Amino acid sequence: MTSNQIMFFIFSAVIVIFSILTVSSRRILRAATFLLFVLVATAGLYFMLRFNFLAAIQLTLYAGGIVVLIIFSILLTSQVGQKLELPSVKKRIFAAFAALAGGLVCIFAILQYNFPIAVTDLSTERTTIDDIGKAMISTGKYGYALPFEVISILLLAAMIGAIIIAKKRKD
Repeated sequence: MTSNQIMFFIFSAVIVIFSILTVSSRRILRAATFLLFVLVATAGLYFMLRFNFLAAIQLTLYAGGIVVLIIFSILLTSQVGQKLELPSVKKRIFAAFAALAGGLVCIFAILQYNFPIAVTDLSTERTTIDDIGKAMISTGKYGYALPFEVISILLLAAMIGAIIIAKKRKD
């Protein structure tokens, strides 16, 4: 087994373990800290794949910015030591069903997709900074503007959810 494979398994294990800890922790500050470990391990995978720009964005934007915002919103709106209530059995069953259905949909989609093999001559086709910049602001087939906006709306919803959960007070 090569060192790259060992590092891949370590990063994968960290991502899986801390993802489970993130969604199962009853203390919201610990869940945010576990999320930070997941995002840093994901950046490690990007570095392994030599996607240095994506890894840097992952570290600065998500691990650095978003998690710090979540932690600050938790610290400013609730008591840190407060535990979240245990979900009811009905909610647990529904969550397990939703997770299983989502996993099955993902597995089915991956197995049904015919992954094409791209054969390119690397000596004639080079990617320039100009090409990367145009792809970042493009909304076309290989553009990144639309996925970036969708993820930003998702992160905004996560922030609002974190604030709502943190502001809940028991009467």
